[in-house]
Amino acid sequence: MEYKTEQVQFQPCQADSPQVGDKLHQRRSANYRPSLWKYDFLRSLNNNNDLKEGIKERVEQLADEVKPMLSEAGDSLPKLELIDSMRKLGLSNLFVTEILQTIVSTNNGVFNVEDRLYASALRFRLLRQHGHVVSHDELRSFKEGSNTFNRSNREDIEAMIELLEASHLALQGENILDEAKAFSTGILHERVSGLDGQLSKLAVHALELPMHWRIQWFDIKWQIDLYEQQEDKRSNLLELAKLNFNTVQATHQRDLREISRWWRDLGLLEQVDFARDRPVESFLYALGLSQEPQFSSLRKSITKVVIFILVIDDVYDLYGSMEELECFTGAITRWDSEQIQQLPECMRVCFQVLRNVTHEIAYDVGKEEDWHRVLPHLTKAWLDFCKALLTEAKWDNLGHTPSLEEYLSNAWTSSSGPLLLSHAYFFVGHMNLEDAADLLERNKDLIYNVSMIIRLCNDLRTSKAEVDRGDAPSSVVCYMREKNVSEDVAREHIKGLINRAWKSINAHCFDNDKTPFLRRFVDVSVNTARAAHMLYQFGDGFGVQDGDIGRQILSTVIEPLALD
Repeated sequence: MEYKTEQVQFQPCQADSPQVGDKLHQRRSANYRPSLWKYDFLRSLNNNNDLKEGIKERVEQLADEVKPMLSEAGDSLPKLELIDSMRKLGLSNLFVTEILQTIVSTNNGVFNVEDRLYASALRFRLLRQHGHVVSHDELRSFKEGSNTFNRSNREDIEAMIELLEASHLALQGENILDEAKAFSTGILHERVSGLDGQLSKLAVHALELPMHWRIQWFDIKWQIDLYEQQEDKRSNLLELAKLNFNTVQATHQRDLREISRWWRDLGLLEQVDFARDRPVESFLYALGLSQEPQFSSLRKSITKVVIFILVIDDVYDLYGSMEELECFTGAITRWDSEQIQQLPECMRVCFQVLRNVTHEIAYDVGKEEDWHRVLPHLTKAWLDFCKALLTEAKWDNLGHTPSLEEYLSNAWTSSSGPLLLSHAYFFVGHMNLEDAADLLERNKDLIYNVSMIIRLCNDLRTSKAEVDRGDAPSSVVCYMREKNVSEDVAREHIKGLINRAWKSINAHCFDNDKTPFLRRFVDVSVNTARAAHMLYQFGDGFGVQDGDIGRQILSTVIEPLALD
């Protein structure tokens, strides 16, 4: 079967009235601002750290120095703290075997009395973060009676921070960890205003977003800065972390340069000027899924998918009439451009370019032999996504506010989670393509809960802007109207759904029976949920570029760490 793409001729788009049907349709606008990131600037990115003479040899030398530290650390608690530092500094992947062996061999009963809650919570968190099953009963002894944790620990702020962090690795039904979360959160909120120095920074950081919900790579610079201020820091560990960050960042910059050239050469934005022009933000999201240098193809392909998710979403939300959207969805169903001849030029071009790019991604995965077997999985994911967007457009057109259950039964697909993970699935390892549909179905619970987090994080941060613009209701609005409650009550309910979804995701994280391929897929899936928290933590990261998202891009992708 020969691989081909269609030649797309761009013509000016007539955007005044619909060409399908007779009903006059008013095109909406979200007034998105142009991209902050200019092409010439992106093309100039080149920290070259991975090419500098002697860097590779220095990294290997430092790694050889650091590895024996785990056996030389002495007591159990210093070993755990060293492992925690390695992880926070982005180095745990270099010492996976040594780290897990050290944590597992650390006995929970050897800690000093004054350190016991802090050390036990730290050990519990590290074991679960590394996929090792450990019972929540290990924290039961710190409870006072049956109702609460012992308040004698309230003065130990480090223990409260560790207890809070550990509580976010809970599974369904682990009430001890639910109590630990409520207890530690209350104490930290009480005490945080009176703290200073590193304790204050750590407490605020944990309350703002727990470690388990953060993309570790995006947190490394903050952690390096904090570690550099410690009196007992290890200089070789610090130097290795900086060199490792800059070396990996150099690969990311190359990926972004290629994406920026591809997007400019594609020229699609000239046709869909109503849509968001967000290639760098899309790359940041894709980078969140996987940072390892060997997964460049995944990052670049997922960036393309995210760019088109934004464009297609804006076609359904802002541009198309119902008749046009029905026609467009029909073309996606048949994957046939003959179905769209009555659509405006910009929608026809959008479909044709999406079709070409999807073929290119399938070919990148399957090459000569198997690309045509990959393609049906990708086209089905796009069809499901567009059908979900069409359902939301129909609700909007009818003025219908669904119940929360009805909304979420569609919204987990319109969140783009299944679409993203269907593409990512083919980039994380070798698999039998004939088993792909079955393996995706068997991991549907993971994909569903990741998708729920994407949707609910999005709704918590963008619902007001979308309501003001006239978009279909979000989960917050659906719950408010269904239960006749205030926005604050609705938001708390949505946050509860996010917590529940994370508990389901955690069950997949601690399943050690998975193959290496499925383990990588789980890691990418969990990072997809974390990327949603990052993107929507302080607002709509795709809609508004400046502020926190702009700073995150500068810190993670643009600016290397200064070396002594």
